[in-house]
This record gives sequence, C-alpha cells and structure tokens, in this order.
Amino acid sequence: MLNITPSCWSETDTLKTVVLCPPAVLDVPDQQTATDVLWEKPVIQNKAIHNHNELCHALEEAGVEVINYSKYLSIDDFKVNEQLINRVFVRDLACVFGKTVIPGEPGITMRKPEYIHAHNLFEQWMGEQFDLEGNNGMKGMEFGDVLVLNRNAVLVNVGLRTSILSIEKLKGKIFEAGFSEIGVIDLPRRADTLHTDMNLNVAGPDLILSKCFVRFMPVLVLTEKEHRYEMFHTFVKHHGFDIHWTSKVTDTVADINFLNLDPETILISKQRRKSIFRDHPKLKKLNYIEIDVSELEKGGGGIRCMTLPLKRG
Repeated sequence: MLNITPSCWSETDTLKTVVLCPPAVLDVPDQQTATDVLWEKPVIQNKAIHNHNELCHALEEAGVEVINYSKYLSIDDFKVNEQLINRVFVRDLACVFGKTVIPGEPGITMRKPEYIHAHNLFEQWMGEQFDLEGNNGMKGMEFGDVLVLNRNAVLVNVGLRTSILSIEKLKGKIFEAGFSEIGVIDLPRRADTLHTDMNLNVAGPDLILSKCFVRFMPVLVLTEKEHRYEMFHTFVKHHGFDIHWTSKVTDTVADINFLNLDPETILISKQRRKSIFRDHPKLKKLNYIEIDVSELEKGGGGIRCMTLPLKRG
C-alpha cells in the first residue's frame, strides 16, 4: 500500500507526484459511437496507449513520480475499470486544496464507477487527509472545473458538470484548508466550454491564458464572512495575475489544457497553436515540453485532464 502526504497550493509549484490512469482497453470505433458517449471523435486503443506511454515518460523524465491507480485495484474492480472509457481523465476525481483532498462527484453517471474505485484507494493511501464521505450529497463536482490559484484563492466553474450546490457544501472545507476566497464563475454550457481548463489556464506563476469571452464574465467571490461580485479580470488581478486574452484558440484541448511542471516549464500538446504562446512576453520566457496526445484528445480532454497532481514542491 502506498503512503502519500498530499500537498498542493498552486498550479505552478514544482510537480512531485501525480496520478494517471491508462486509457480503456476498448476502441471507440466510429463517429456515431463517439457522439453517443460524448466524445469528439473515434479512438483507436493501441494509439491511445502509445500517447499515454509518451505522457508518462515525459513526466518521469521531468522527475515526477507517476502513479497508475488502476494497478492497485482489486481483480473484480479492475475488470470493470479497464472498460471505462473516461478513466483516463483523472483530474476530475479529486483535488488537493493545500493539504486537504476533497473527492469529486461525477456530473454523468457513466463515470460513477471510476470515482468509487479511485476514492477507495485514495482513502488507503492518504488516510485522514482524504475524506471519503466528503462528496456525500453533492450534485456534481468535477475538478477540471477548479484552479488552485495560490495559497489564498481558488477559482471554480459551475456549469455542465459542477453544481453550485456542491460549492455551497464544500466551501467550508476549502476555507478550513487555508484558503480565504473562492471565485465562482458560470461559463457557457457547451461541449467546448465543458470545464474551466478548457477556457483558461494558469501559465507560469503569475499569468492566466484565457479565451477572450471570459473578459465579460462576473465572478461570485465567497469568503467566510461575506460574498460579493467582481469581474473575472478584477478577481484574478487582485490575486497577482496578469491575463493574456486570446482569440486564436482553434483547438480548445490542445491550446488551453496544458500542465505546469514547475514555474518555468509547461507540458503541452504537439497539436497546440504555437503562435498563441508567442503573443505575450511572459509566455515567451516559458519552457515547453511537447508530446503527442492527439489520439487521447479525441475523448475531449487534454494533458491537464489526464493528470491529478497530489504533491507540488
């Protein structure tokens, strides 16, 4: 059994430990099937496995401990888990807020088994830092909708997969974890705006890369004593971030859904539109490690979706 002491206070501190899961053993054979299971395109399993291996290798080369949670499942759970096509998108399963790990709740029922499988393991690995019953009563909480901005603030989208009722239930735990503000944004409810990290992302220690439309979105700011409204750019600038607005995003997943390995390094899809990252001086200074995850991206998620950080330095 693993013994893990989770700790994450930002999106950019040096990544130490991350959870992944390989893609399912099944092909998604044609476009109609992909549409029916809410994926973008058909996926060939052996190509997806090759992409996943490249992702694991890049993380390990960067000095990150990679944990494949499926290796620790019981035989019976594994037989089901290996057929769950969304299991590769581990980001949604849980989130580390400081030293507190909160379990997620799927926004669609076909993902329920993978959450149960992973949560049972997380309780064994993390002990009291993981509250197995912390998602009881939640209506939907997928952590692709959460950005841990810094030691003071988190940003949460309530949209297709995450409910405002879940935020109301969890806010006390987030404040207890040490954060003083929760920014709640309600992004358009479409497939291409499914989660926060399909619309904006932290790029380095003090910059947010965002689609232009987010400039028009208000944020409900929750504190322990009050709530108020601010515009999105006001909220993040209050917490020390500049914003680079871009209208150049042509592939939501490849262009936005990247992973910060440390304050200077980003792991990103080879399919990204490179010109976006030449348009701001802070983006120009970052180091980019490009990998091919194009087959996995057909499921509608990118590198950030496929990684669940447990420890950042």
